[in-house]
Amino acid sequence: MKSARRRFLRQLAASAGTWAATGTGTLRAGESSSFPPAAGERSTVRDRLWIWGHVEGSHNNNYGLQGTSRMTPAEGAFYLNVPNIIMVAYASAKEPCKMLPTPPYDPYLISFRPLKQVVWSIVGAGGVVSKYDLEAIRQLAGKYPNIVGVQMDDFFRETLDGGLVGAITLRELDYVQGQLKVDGRKLGLWVTLYQNNLQHDVSTYLSKVDVITFWTWQAKDLESLEEGFAKAEQAAPQARKVLGCYMWDYGDQKPIPLSLMQKQCQLGLEWLRRGRIEGMIFLASCICDLNLEAVEWTRNWIREVGDGRV
Repeated sequence: MKSARRRFLRQLAASAGTWAATGTGTLRAGESSSFPPAAGERSTVRDRLWIWGHVEGSHNNNYGLQGTSRMTPAEGAFYLNVPNIIMVAYASAKEPCKMLPTPPYDPYLISFRPLKQVVWSIVGAGGVVSKYDLEAIRQLAGKYPNIVGVQMDDFFRETLDGGLVGAITLRELDYVQGQLKVDGRKLGLWVTLYQNNLQHDVSTYLSKVDVITFWTWQAKDLESLEEGFAKAEQAAPQARKVLGCYMWDYGDQKPIPLSLMQKQCQLGLEWLRRGRIEGMIFLASCICDLNLEAVEWTRNWIREVGDGRV
């Protein structure tokens, strides 16, 4: 086991060197990461790819998944060979009221040093809000300059009268934006937007954010991905957009058909090259070692297209 672990770490170091050689390595103190890349800066498809990270084992025995995942978020990024990560707090299976990871966050952020860009949640899975995380990430962004933003996951919730509201208020969003300037650079405010959220007018909330991550919860609705994404563009024309790609059908708790996995990836690549989106996210690190067909297909797809220019 120790020998296997050493081999893994050597491979991770080699991968970090590859990213650094292509302009995607760890930032030095005083540098600021740019998302999207600065005007005129050339990038590869891989530069624009992200993994959605949860603490190892977060999805074990849930959503119809079988098997036990032990993969850490950093290992998930290494496995897919992507240089960016969004780390999102997730409820503990043993203590549902406890969100993981718990502070201090340095052990995870140290493992993310080989990565180009890190976004950390201030609204975790299930819409759990953490004022502590906003304050903590502000402080940690000075120490770990590859932190480029904060994520608000599962942001919208239905009201008793059939409406939709945000996990935090519009006034709070303004406050958060005011807290995201660190050492002369601005961290991005990211939000999760599901296709079905667009049945409501959420444009006022979306006008307050910098980056929208767009997700289709049930795989069958990927048949209308083009229409759903066009509605997101209309609801938030000013926000930058990143396409979220599930590698498991969480909505219907079953494997995602490869034809639909292929569709979202091919559309994402087309939109990336046309400038309609600025990246793609694959969810999640905690299923990458379950030998899922869609994960392996995605891994091979990234290998094939990752070095292409955008």
